[in-house]
Amino acid sequence: MKSIVVIGAGQAGSSLVAKLRHMGFDGSITLIGDEPEPPYQRPPLSKAYLLGEMALDRLYLRPASFYSDNDITLRLSTRVESVDPAARTVTLEDGETLNYDQLALTTGSVPNRLPAAIGGDLGGVYTVRTLADVDGMAHEFAEGRNVLVIGGGYIGLEAAAVAAKKGMNVTLVEMSERILQRVAAPETSSYFRDLHSAHNVDLREGVGLAALTGDGHVSGAELSDGSKLTVDFVVVGVGIRPDTRLAEIAGLEIENGIKTDEHGCTSDPAIFAAGDCASFPYRGERIRLESVGNAIDQAELVAENMMGANKAYVAKPWFWSDQYDAKLQIAGLNTGYDQIVTRRDGDAVSFWYYRGNDLLAVDAMNDARGYMVGKRLIEAGKSPDKAAIADPATELKALLKA
Repeated sequence: MKSIVVIGAGQAGSSLVAKLRHMGFDGSITLIGDEPEPPYQRPPLSKAYLLGEMALDRLYLRPASFYSDNDITLRLSTRVESVDPAARTVTLEDGETLNYDQLALTTGSVPNRLPAAIGGDLGGVYTVRTLADVDGMAHEFAEGRNVLVIGGGYIGLEAAAVAAKKGMNVTLVEMSERILQRVAAPETSSYFRDLHSAHNVDLREGVGLAALTGDGHVSGAELSDGSKLTVDFVVVGVGIRPDTRLAEIAGLEIENGIKTDEHGCTSDPAIFAAGDCASFPYRGERIRLESVGNAIDQAELVAENMMGANKAYVAKPWFWSDQYDAKLQIAGLNTGYDQIVTRRDGDAVSFWYYRGNDLLAVDAMNDARGYMVGKRLIEAGKSPDKAAIADPATELKALLKA
């Protein structure tokens, strides 16, 4: 009987094993995760779950019974020590060895942490990646407390929004000249700068952290501009990196993550990868997408290819972020844009990224129609006239028929 082992029990891993069974794979499937909880959603952790608006059981991607009902062996609280591609074995931390015919790595990503030399190991310094991370910091979020958020990306901004909604004194520092600088246009940065300022967040751009101070537990911060803050706790949102530890041990090729071909196969023909940890070819480049949509779509395609489908992965990038009452939806990738076209319709606003006359991406704030039309245009390879986009009188759906 053929055996498939999947390492990494997140969105990609759960999607992959479910797809295998849905397609009729009748061999053994083992899904291994190092956390004690069954696979769960990560995006709500820094939003609804941290706010107390989402119960734990609603985080789970599937009921725990799904795995047993579908004859999937779910190994939780289990750390994999190594992978041996020659022997086709996986060795667990306790020394147990599992054999596989095919292996999928869906190991996700790990958060960047502050160096111990500047106080990163003090108590009260948190990252936002796992359920345990958020459960561990939840008690800190109380009205009137002082929190420092380090990093002006989406994770940092979402954490700042939660803290502000809970009546806390929030300072956010971003060492780049503007928030979201790595991922969004200045127009989108300005939108969220104004939004956070309206909620009394002390947002400081072009300012980094020099050091955290405290005796065992953080109590203060010294910033790069010389200013000092009194803080009760710190949330660190300075990016993530692909978890390639096992792939490196196995001798697989690494290039901005675990290098895969268009089928999701690594440099070893029996090992596949999907989700945050995997890089893949996209329009003449090699990219890695950190999103739920990619984790699901890529994992399901890998499941098909593990069963011999030989399909190429065609990514359809989309992302979202919830902050206060603003819902940001992003379609496409904005890499290489040279012009932004702005469309406003009441409280809805969207920024359309063009390179020359080619539409690349859309950032839509409280503009579901703009997002959906933009996504369909991008996926169809259509680039509407810029003046038509900017004109609020233009019926967007009509552009799909042009």
